[in-house]
Amino acid sequence: QVQLVESGGGLVQAGGSLRLSCAASGRTFSSYCMGWFRQAPGKEREFVVAVNWSGGSTFYADSVKGRFTISRDNAKNTVYLQMNSLKPRRTAVYYCAADHGTYGTEAGMYDYWGRGTQVAVSS
Repeated sequence: QVQLVESGGGLVQAGGSLRLSCAASGRTFSSYCMGWFRQAPGKEREFVVAVNWSGGSTFYADSVKGRFTISRDNAKNTVYLQMNSLKPRRTAVYYCAADHGTYGTEAGMYDYWGRGTQVAVSS
């Protein structure tokens, strides 16, 4: 069992930055691949980025490539999402998720989810 708690969301101006954190409980965090997803109002949840267990391999959605960076600190049981150059009117709830297998872009592959943290980008 892994419990995930996201933090770091808030209101930011377009072009600004935010750093999200996802703290995981449990001693086996380092065995999980981690992903970030987001869901805008009225839209389906979409994949943002994923990282493998060691942090050595990552995969980004085209929409965030070059602007977002995922990292993880297995000693702190935490995964981070650094978001730069945020685009206007892109309010969404960001979720982190854990997958005990190979990381992927499909939400159904992930075994555990946090409750999300809201990010609002003003124009």
